[in-house]
Amino acid sequence: MTDVVMPQMGESIVEGTLTKWLKKPGERVERDEPLFEISTDKVDTEIPSPAAGTLNEVLVQEGATVGINTVVARIDEGGSAAAAPKAPAAEAKPASPPQPVAPPPAPVAAAAPPPPAPEPVEEEAGPSGPLSPLVRKMARENNIDLARVKGTGAGGRITKQDVEAYMAAAAQPAAPAKPAAAPPQPAPQAPPTAAPAPLPPAGQARTRIEPLSTMRQKIAEHMVLSKRTSPHVTTVHRVDMTKVAKMRERHKATFQSNYGFSLTYLPFIVRASVIALRQFPLLNASLDGNNIIFHNDINIGIAVALENGLIVPVIRAADEKNVLGLQRSVVDLATRARSRQLKPDEVVGGTFSITNFGSFGSLMGTPVINQPQVAIMGVGTVDKTPVVIDDAIAIRSICHLSLSFDHRLIDGALADQFMTKVKQVLESWSEEVL
Repeated sequence: MTDVVMPQMGESIVEGTLTKWLKKPGERVERDEPLFEISTDKVDTEIPSPAAGTLNEVLVQEGATVGINTVVARIDEGGSAAAAPKAPAAEAKPASPPQPVAPPPAPVAAAAPPPPAPEPVEEEAGPSGPLSPLVRKMARENNIDLARVKGTGAGGRITKQDVEAYMAAAAQPAAPAKPAAAPPQPAPQAPPTAAPAPLPPAGQARTRIEPLSTMRQKIAEHMVLSKRTSPHVTTVHRVDMTKVAKMRERHKATFQSNYGFSLTYLPFIVRASVIALRQFPLLNASLDGNNIIFHNDINIGIAVALENGLIVPVIRAADEKNVLGLQRSVVDLATRARSRQLKPDEVVGGTFSITNFGSFGSLMGTPVINQPQVAIMGVGTVDKTPVVIDDAIAIRSICHLSLSFDHRLIDGALADQFMTKVKQVLESWSEEVL
């Protein structure tokens, strides 16, 4: 029998939330096959099975948060061991018939009535096992005794609709009770208070309650913390990306055939940002009380949109990479982020962040700073736009870059100087990409 434990996904991780079991008890699992999913305050990821065999028992249910090295399940590597306990159980039953033959068992039969009593208890307590977190939450918030709720789900399981129906039924008798108490009182406002009674049925048709995922909770906490910590100011610059667009078009096919991935605009913008950060190191710093921490390394965080959230993996030593190296890093981190294969250490240590909402068609935005950094750049979509050049109208590839910065440390003049440098590098691009 092999114990499956909650792994330590990084030095700073002390606990994790088991969000989903990918295998059920009794199912076969191979070594290194994804067994369950966990969510920490850094990443969501799949955990592989430490051994091949049958998932014997699950000790931690979905949604539970436990410390590292906690045993969450056990795997039976033998496979046939599960059949062994069943055989003795079958042999134990034939051994019991001789006992009922003796006269003493008659009183035992009289004691038989108690078993029916425990059965209803099990029926009341039983639903608590397969209850969903949503049902438990609704019962807890509305002080509902689930033993009184009739389950209509599979195997008598209590569903959300069962709880809502119970709440609606409980609210209906309450409505006439209020008017009965109202007549003695001169105030005619009591009957209107009975009006909310019809709301529960309407809620069944038009609302759906769902708990936030662990990742969504962490994002919410981080965003609120950032807004509370840093006074945000955003500046927007229009950048002519025509030279970059032409170079990208020239090398796009080569990138796809030689390296297996496309050449996008993002590595050019990362490269220009790195050059500007070298010239204006205050935007690559952070604040610690009344002290400024200047970071010698330039580690660029790249925001990656996931199905149900957002994560910012980090390109370390980004100033040491050319466009090819940056594009390779962006593709690698984004791919592993979406397949839940990032390590916690790969989403910490960033000194400056970039979010590319232009990939979804957005022209510009005002991104929130990724604490404890002091600035984040937003990249809008690159569009062919008519512009005036030397009193003539020309078609150029235009992009809007926005910079949100922490006004405690960075003033508007410095932010605009930084953006002007980024703009200059991109508009006069001459660096080869290979």
